[in-house]
Formats: sequence, structure tokens, C-alpha cells
Amino acid sequence: MFLIKKYFPNLNNEQLEQFDKLEGIYKKWNEKVNLISRKDIDSLYLHHVLPSLSIAKAVNFKSGTRILDVGTGGGFPGVPLAIMFPEVQFCLIDSIGKKIDAVNSIIEELGLENVKAKKARSEEEEGVYDFVVGRAVSPLDVFYKKVKDNIKKEGFNEMENGVLYLGDTGNIKKKDFLDKIQVFNLENYFEEEYFRGRKLLHCSIDKLLKEITTL
Repeated sequence: MFLIKKYFPNLNNEQLEQFDKLEGIYKKWNEKVNLISRKDIDSLYLHHVLPSLSIAKAVNFKSGTRILDVGTGGGFPGVPLAIMFPEVQFCLIDSIGKKIDAVNSIIEELGLENVKAKKARSEEEEGVYDFVVGRAVSPLDVFYKKVKDNIKKEGFNEMENGVLYLGDTGNIKKKDFLDKIQVFNLENYFEEEYFRGRKLLHCSIDKLLKEITTL
């Protein structure tokens, strides 16, 4: 919790309480379902919560924004973001049902009313959202191709609608795609060594639809 308070000093008491509960809740559920690596559970805030919240450093989502978290696994980045943005609606999907069951229980224990989780693959999701978020599920160009039809063309946030992706550019093959990506270096937000070289990538649905015809 020290890290959360350090980088997000303006959280209200309810948010602080919810973030504080994360460690105990995840340790309990991780004994039943392998939501995150068991050797990683003691670094929950550093390795999972803060990287998720790097998205909140890049963009301050406006009330009414709708966000889809694809391949959420144990609920990252969706659950921390749902705490951070209580006026934003989140849908978390993953193909592994037991993980989704656990995430729904975590959501209930935290008292979050702006997020739901369901078992589904990206190609099965028919909803339309302002942003799709993900964590190193696949190369970004492959990920974008799967989710682009789920992104609204017109948005109302300062950042253009699109994909926000915790990953790297090294495995992207299409140079025209690579040229359209906005890169945020996490070490600019967090001073811990863990974040050195880690990135948040944003690709705008508007720019990609206009300028890339091969996807």
C-alpha cells in the first residue's frame, strides 16, 4: 500500500480501503486458483497493481467511459482501474472460467459496482467500448486485429479511442503499425527498478483505420 499512496496521493478513503484489501483477497484466492504466479504474490502491488495503474497516469478517463479488458486473467489491469475510476464502466473477459469465477468473487468482496467479468474469447465479445486494455496477451498488432471491431470510432476523452496495452514493441512485425503507436515509458511514472524498460502502448482506432488498410 505504500506504493499506492506514494504515487496516487489523492485517493479517497473508500479507494484506499479497496486497494488495501487487494493483498489479502488475492492471497486467499491464489491458494485456490492460480490467478498469478505463486512466487509473485508477495509482489502483488509492484508487479501487478502499479503496472495496471500506469494507464491512469497516461489518461484520466472521463465519467461514462466504457472499457473492455481482454485476457484479464486474475483481473489485471481491469480491477485496479475500476477502483481508480468508479465512474467508468469495465467489462473483463477471459477464456478460463475458473479465473473469471474468482475475479467475480473478488469484485464482489471489494464492493465494486462498475465492473463485471465474464468467460469469453475476444472474438465472441460483441460489445463496443471506448478503449480496450490488455497485458502482453499477444503481439500488439495481432491483439489489435482481434479487438478493433469492439472499439467505438468516436470518443470524448482527451486521448483518442483505441487500445491501451502493457507490452513491448519488439515483437510487432508491421512497420506501418509500429509508426502509429504512442509509447509511454513506465519508468517516467514509477522510480522502482522493476519498471525500467517497461512500456504502455496506445494505438488510436482513428489513425489506424484511416492509414492502415492491411489489418
